[in-house]
Amino acid sequence: METNEKRKSPIPRTALIVMGILMVCVYIGMGILFFCDTFGWIEQGGVWKVLNYVCAVILVLYGCYRGYRLYKGIGLPV
Repeated sequence: METNEKRKSPIPRTALIVMGILMVCVYIGMGILFFCDTFGWIEQGGVWKVLNYVCAVILVLYGCYRGYRLYKGIGLPV
């Protein structure tokens, strides 16, 4: 027997949206902190300087991607 019903999430949709917004802010915020050299990696030079910027770019891009998915409603229960 097949049913056309979609499974409902036990977590309310509003809670998922709030958590999604919070995580977008965390990812973009951490990326900005890396760009501003809050952790002091640029001062050490070498590979740490490159790693600092790579982490910053990845975090900001992933935060934007998560924000886009949240805006479009991809992955949220109906």
